[in-house]
Amino acid sequence: MSRQSKLAFGLALGLMGLAALGLNRLQGLQRLGTPGVKLIPSDVHREDGVLIGTNTVALPQRVANFQSKDQPIAKVVTDWLPKDTVFAQRLYEGPDRFQMLVNVVLMGSDRTSIHKPEYCLAGQGFRTEKVEHDTVPIAEPHPYSLPVLKMTVRRELTAPNGVMVPQSALYVFWFVAQQELTADHNQRMWWMARDLLTRGVLQRWAYVSCFSVCPPGQEQAAYARMREWIAAAVPCFQMSNEQ
Repeated sequence: MSRQSKLAFGLALGLMGLAALGLNRLQGLQRLGTPGVKLIPSDVHREDGVLIGTNTVALPQRVANFQSKDQPIAKVVTDWLPKDTVFAQRLYEGPDRFQMLVNVVLMGSDRTSIHKPEYCLAGQGFRTEKVEHDTVPIAEPHPYSLPVLKMTVRRELTAPNGVMVPQSALYVFWFVAQQELTADHNQRMWWMARDLLTRGVLQRWAYVSCFSVCPPGQEQAAYARMREWIAAAVPCFQMSNEQ
C-alpha cells in the first residue's frame, strides 16, 4: 500500500470514528418528544393473549354511527417492532355493515417503530393500483385540513371452487407528532432528522392507518365512509397538530 493510500485509509477511519462519536453524543443529548395522539391506560394484548402494553391510543369505542371492537395485535408485528412501541387497533362497523380496521402505531425511543406503509400491503398479497393525496376537513377543536394518502389496492383470492376472485381494498393513512402532521413518509423522515439535529428532540411519531375491503367498483363509496369516520373520530384521539 502506498503512502498516499495509507493516508486516505487513515483519514477514512478517522472520519468514521468522528461520525460514530457524534451520533453517540447526539443520542445521549436527545430528549423524547410529546406524542401528537392522546394516550389512555388500558391493557393491550397480542393475538395469543400475551399482555404487551398497559397504555394505548384513545381510539373511540363509538363515533358517529360506527361501533367498534378492540382487536389484538398480531404476533409478527410485536416481534418485529421495538418493545417500547405503543399499539391501538379497533375494528369499526356501521349500520350498513361497512367495516374498517383502524390501527395506530406510536414510536418510543426507537425510530424503527414506523416503516413505509407499502411493506404491510405487499406482505398481504396486495398490489397498488392507485395512490392519491387528499385532505379531510376536521371541525374540532377548530377547523383544519388533515392530509391523508389514499392507496387503492387489489389482490386475487382463491374461492372454494378454485375460481380466482378479485378483491379491492382502500388503505388511508397519515403521520402525526407534536405540532407536525403529514401524509408523506419522506417528509416525516426529514422533519424527524431536522428536529433531532436542531433541537435535540426525537419526535414521537404516530402512524395512523385505516383499511377497508370492498367489492371492485365500490371504492368511491367505501372511501366516502372512511372520510366520514376520520372527520368524526380524529378529534377524539389526536391533538390539533397544524404547523
